[in-house]
Amino acid sequence: MTSSKQDVRLFEYWRSSTSYRVRIALKLAKINYTSMAIDLLDMDQKSPDHLARNPQGLVPVLDIDGQYFSQSLATIEYLNDTRDLHLLPHDPIAKAKHRALAQAIAIDLHPVCNLSVLAYATSSPDHTSKQWAKHFITPALNTFNTLLREFTQAPFCDGDTPSLADLCLIPQLYNADRWGIDYSHCARIQTVRDACAAHPAFQAAHPDRNHA
Repeated sequence: MTSSKQDVRLFEYWRSSTSYRVRIALKLAKINYTSMAIDLLDMDQKSPDHLARNPQGLVPVLDIDGQYFSQSLATIEYLNDTRDLHLLPHDPIAKAKHRALAQAIAIDLHPVCNLSVLAYATSSPDHTSKQWAKHFITPALNTFNTLLREFTQAPFCDGDTPSLADLCLIPQLYNADRWGIDYSHCARIQTVRDACAAHPAFQAAHPDRNHA
């Protein structure tokens, strides 16, 4: 199944972790696409046009194969299934364990540090954005580093090719770096980060290269 750039649009915000994940998957699949900027700071995600694409008013939304896809993990798994990306193991036990690794970032950590939650939580003078982010990101990365013991970093999270967990981890590390969070003691994470930083798909998907 192939798509031309004219067929594929990604409605996204350049710093969104979930958009970043999907960009990496698109680059791995070598799918050309047009980036459609949705400015979260200007609340573009709540516009009638975007709500028609995704009633949740969230990014990203991928327009591909005649369908709109929302929720980054579901979108990535669709690309994995239709473009043969090998982001998940075939063995049911290994697949479940790998999904749990990815979801430790995507489901447990990311939601409490996304833009809307961060803005609401830090509207109180008792908290700053950096304090809030550090409170949640630091222990979550420590735990993720421990979880990696069960997998072989060779050099990615789970083997010698990028996987779903890598696509979830790297955008979160981008956020950790923005907030000045130290994870230098997480040796396994450092190995994965360095491998992904050298991979062309991750380089091409980086927010600094996708800032409209």
